[in-house]
Amino acid sequence: MSGTDWPAYAARLEIKGSAFIGGERCDARSGLRFDCMSPVDGRKLAEVARCGVADVDAAVAAARAAFEDRRWAGKAPAERKRVLVRFADLMLQHRDELALLETLDMGKPIRYSLSVDVQLAQNCIRWYGEAVDKIYDQVAPSPEDSLALVTREPVGVVAAIIPWNYPMLMAAWKIGPALAAGNSLVLKPSEKAPLSALRLAELALEAGVPPGVFNVLPGFGIEAGRALGLHMDVDCIAFTGSTRTGKQIVQMAGQSNLKRAWTELGGKSANIVCADCPDLDAAVSAAIGSIYFNQGESCNAPSRLFVEASIKDAFLERALALVPRFAPGDPLDEKTVMGAIVDQVQMKSVLGYIESGKEEGARLLAGGAAAREESGGLYVAPTLFDGVRQDMRIAREEIFGPVLSVLAFTDLDEAVRQANATPYGLAAAVWTADMSRAIRTARALRAGTVHVNQYDNDDITVPFGGYKQSGNGRDKSLHAFDKYTELKTTWIQV
Repeated sequence: MSGTDWPAYAARLEIKGSAFIGGERCDARSGLRFDCMSPVDGRKLAEVARCGVADVDAAVAAARAAFEDRRWAGKAPAERKRVLVRFADLMLQHRDELALLETLDMGKPIRYSLSVDVQLAQNCIRWYGEAVDKIYDQVAPSPEDSLALVTREPVGVVAAIIPWNYPMLMAAWKIGPALAAGNSLVLKPSEKAPLSALRLAELALEAGVPPGVFNVLPGFGIEAGRALGLHMDVDCIAFTGSTRTGKQIVQMAGQSNLKRAWTELGGKSANIVCADCPDLDAAVSAAIGSIYFNQGESCNAPSRLFVEASIKDAFLERALALVPRFAPGDPLDEKTVMGAIVDQVQMKSVLGYIESGKEEGARLLAGGAAAREESGGLYVAPTLFDGVRQDMRIAREEIFGPVLSVLAFTDLDEAVRQANATPYGLAAAVWTADMSRAIRTARALRAGTVHVNQYDNDDITVPFGGYKQSGNGRDKSLHAFDKYTELKTTWIQV
């Protein structure tokens, strides 16, 4: 526990909602703003600049000027490292402020904003800073009378559009490799949770990132996001969000200048527990903890739980005993483990899926309703359905809320077939003591990450991304540099 009086801190926190272009805070060119409301208790946090086409033009122009005069791209990798490490240090120095902004803005428990979001975000920035002066270019095996060099160069102006569920961390996954590689960046946070990204821009400037290199445009996807997607002077666009919007981003890239488009999209991840699971308690704890973490608002949440029929009753008995631990609480209380749904739109969507589960015949074993309504905030009780069929909406569509669907199986091959019978392919898991079975199953599952006898353990050193309609390209690890760099061949005749 940090010992911080979070409600008192929230009461005195100064929140700025202006955009950040060319190293300065500014209003939208139109003068328009929108209200940023907290799902914690319904309070108004700030009026935020509603950026549009003119603001996108200004931010891209600032980023282009910074890239062309090489005020950042021209710095030695060791110098970019020094600045990015300083940026990470400043994030740690301001950890309480950043964590509070994240909690107030999108509703996650303060304990996780501190221990997960701030910690992993600063580590991401630090890791890419440390990595950039340790990556070597290549000399090709050319003929004796030639010298062929293969070098990486920054792609130029990068636009990044990030979601509301992990605003700071998803921003860091783009900021880290894009800036480390020497690019200039225009970041558009979700209108549902724009505050931490705006603060990060100020800290980056303080750390030594030159003006114009890192710009932040709050606003709506249909306005600022669309303008970035269609902009002729953006060289690369990186998007994390829904599959529906990701498809639009790719179309915009093709309609404009054929900019590189990278997407990390939705998921409907399958968690398969076999009867020979080596630790049933661990499997239960991972299944319940992973679906209810972050209020279920995680693209890789294991929302489909396949349990072998012979152990299903024992599994559900233990699972139902854990569910009450995830009852929603005050996100500003460090004891709370599940917080608020981000806004009314998402709340309505989640409750709608719960109703559809009931109507289609699934058995509601826990939750299924709104909670803490007296708080003025937006909360849904942790929900568990048994008797789910593959054709039900709750088994097919991404809910993005604290809703777990349980499906029984008797044949592992059939469970894998059903697990793969989805347009998504972000993550999956299998629990079995038979390592040969685990390896065969992991190979058969069509997902970017497959967990074996655990769920969600990973770190910055491994890539994250999906198969099929869960997107393309990879965040995290050194592979992320592939998105933000060009490969150049220089052939020298000796």
